[in-house]
Amino acid sequence: MARTAPVPDVRARFAADAPGRRPLTRAAVGGLAAHVFFELGAGVGMPLASVVGPYPAATAWGLGTAAVWRAAGRPSPSADRLLAAANGFGLAAVVAHLAGWPTRTRFGVPWLRTCEGLGPDLMRYYNPIIYVSGAACLLAILRENRTAPVALPALMLGLAPALVAMQHAEHRRLKARARRRRAWWNRRL
Repeated sequence: MARTAPVPDVRARFAADAPGRRPLTRAAVGGLAAHVFFELGAGVGMPLASVVGPYPAATAWGLGTAAVWRAAGRPSPSADRLLAAANGFGLAAVVAHLAGWPTRTRFGVPWLRTCEGLGPDLMRYYNPIIYVSGAACLLAILRENRTAPVALPALMLGLAPALVAMQHAEHRRLKARARRRRAWWNRRL
């Protein structure tokens, strides 16, 4: 009779509570990257683009996303603080968008009507990106990064009012830059 190798339990390897696996944090950072790159692709710039330009801003966002993505896949409790802060910051960014831009109620929740130069025609795509990334951030805070201080994501959430002000300041700078020099990345402003 031939011996067979044991079959590994693939489900355990990819479970949210498996050591070092943080799929919710990865979903959160992926959603936040989708959010800022959607803005860039739609022609309204992205955070930091008014200060350093679109290519350095996209590079910074891409590298930051890759770093958090990689940290979320490593079995290192020492990354829990960083990842909890990233999830809290992501949730704060979502709250800032919903609190700082015109909304209406849809399905019992705030639904953006316009945001950072994105018109109503793009909100059917933008709102789900915002909500999915926000839900992933919240679930990651609740289920992952258990060795991080509980107050850390809450402190990051406290940044929401400052993020509203920063979003509006960035939007004003992006519009001024678009008036001076129109390009593919600021064409809607």
